[in-house]
Amino acid sequence: MGLSLMDWIIVAAYFVISIGIGLYMSRRASNSTQDFFLSGRKLPWYIAGTSMVATTFAADTPLAVTELVATNGIAGNWLWWNMLFGGMLTVFFFARLWRRAGILTDCEFVSIRYSGKAANFLRGFRSLYIGVFMNIIVIAWVNLAMVKILAVMFPDLLFFGYDNVRWAGLEFSSHLLWVGMIMLFVAFYTSVSGLWGVSFTDSFQFIMAMAGCIALAVYAVGTADIGGVAGLKEKLPEWVFRYAPVVGDSAGSAPGVAGLLKLSFTAFVAYLGVQWWASWYPGAEPGGGGYVAQRMMSAKNEKHSLLATLWFQIAHFALRPWPWIVVALAALVLYPAETDKGATYVMVIRDYLPSGLTGLLMAAFLAAYMSTIASQTVWGTSYIINDLFRPFIKKGGGEKYYVKVSRLTAFLLLALSFVMTTQFSRISDAWKFVLACSGGIGLVLILRWFWWRINAWTEIAAMLAPYVVFPVLVYGLGWDVYDKDFPLTLIVIVIWSTAVWLAVTFITPPTNIDTLKSFYRQVHPGGKGWKPVTHLIPEVKGDSGYGKLMLNWLAGCVLVMCVLFGIGKLIFGQNLWALGYFVVALIAGAIIYRNMSKMGWEKVAE
Repeated sequence: MGLSLMDWIIVAAYFVISIGIGLYMSRRASNSTQDFFLSGRKLPWYIAGTSMVATTFAADTPLAVTELVATNGIAGNWLWWNMLFGGMLTVFFFARLWRRAGILTDCEFVSIRYSGKAANFLRGFRSLYIGVFMNIIVIAWVNLAMVKILAVMFPDLLFFGYDNVRWAGLEFSSHLLWVGMIMLFVAFYTSVSGLWGVSFTDSFQFIMAMAGCIALAVYAVGTADIGGVAGLKEKLPEWVFRYAPVVGDSAGSAPGVAGLLKLSFTAFVAYLGVQWWASWYPGAEPGGGGYVAQRMMSAKNEKHSLLATLWFQIAHFALRPWPWIVVALAALVLYPAETDKGATYVMVIRDYLPSGLTGLLMAAFLAAYMSTIASQTVWGTSYIINDLFRPFIKKGGGEKYYVKVSRLTAFLLLALSFVMTTQFSRISDAWKFVLACSGGIGLVLILRWFWWRINAWTEIAAMLAPYVVFPVLVYGLGWDVYDKDFPLTLIVIVIWSTAVWLAVTFITPPTNIDTLKSFYRQVHPGGKGWKPVTHLIPEVKGDSGYGKLMLNWLAGCVLVMCVLFGIGKLIFGQNLWALGYFVVALIAGAIIYRNMSKMGWEKVAE
């Protein structure tokens, strides 16, 4: 089914509003790199937090959730719900520290925390490794999802008369070429408006994307083939609606749970006990980082930084998943024989939505796609300019000069990502590679705030160690690292990497004491891990109340999980269960508010 005139008008209106926001914000982003990359540190919490959520809402996310639900029921989402535990650590332990650090990028943290040539190398290496290499991988897999969406919606789509184009030994399909045109649009408004435009555009795009997904969920369940929520429950087995995974190698033999998320003990440990604190992953970095740190550092003050990150966790894990899950369940009924389960999400749009709503959903997917690409681009460009180009290639340039180079770099970064897209065929392999080969760095990213002995060589060792053992597991032992052996692969890499970086930490000299004192004066994180430094600067008062922070972390996790499960129970008509979950969520929220009030954070100036 093609798009009607009304659908195209809605899509066109979306593009006009997006570019209008970018142009309106362009003047604010032109004065300095701090304005371009951090919005002048003036973002309110609701804009900064919503921008975080919009960035993680990529075009591939509903498709990935549909695949998880099709294979393992609602419980399959624990493969990403586990990241809440690390995200809530960021809220209460790290958000205020990132804002307090006064830096432009999380990569620049290296320059205030470490010293010597190793620190300079690490800063430049991280800017290339994460800002370029990892970043273009992320953008490439998001591109792949958008290509799939266009292929399902417009299977005969040509690019100005061409089905595909060959250039420099690479083949570009017509759908990928149209994605490239969308990337050019994103590059334009991103390069013009910086984080100012990206953040406000993200907020508009998030509202657009959520409205579309909610409308799709309501319409899909209401079709005659489903017959409402009651009909959905009648047509699907009971195990599909369970939240809790079954743990144990023999779980699959239990009657009535075939297809439920069955985790072996190894997989349970890997996903729920290790992954959330041990691995680096975009948007879920232990201790914060990447575009999440960028938003925290752009907030008005420490209070806004904390509230932005808390709103991100609630919206990301509790509010956003259910429209996707409901459509995924409906797709199981509507397309039972379809092998590409992720594509069935788009098929519901194509086959069941009327004119107008189809355009809204296409605009919603474009919003989800563009918000992610825009944020990844600004974030990656900030690394290249602030942590590579300015300190090592072109020192002493004016602010307007660096803004100009930033705009050119944004186009170059997206061009590299576009080419990289042709080299991927499976999105899942890409993100599993990222998780595995960042195994072990997570604990370092946490401890560097609270243990003086962590140095630049520690981070370098933790980043490189996985690449020593990974090929041994793949080629030496023949492990299926992307499928059945992935959980064990992750655990082995984490153990190996941890042993390596601990050894390197103690055989290399510590960071210069003057650098450590300067860092502590600026950030004053507190804790016993800084005792050798704090006794040298007794006039600096470090943070305290870590018992309350741990209680807040636990209460925050309970709050989000109860809201998540409560909404699910409400959708499926289990109102008493929903009420119970919401009451517990209110109690958890009250505990957080009481502890924050006692610690005085509500007194931070607006």
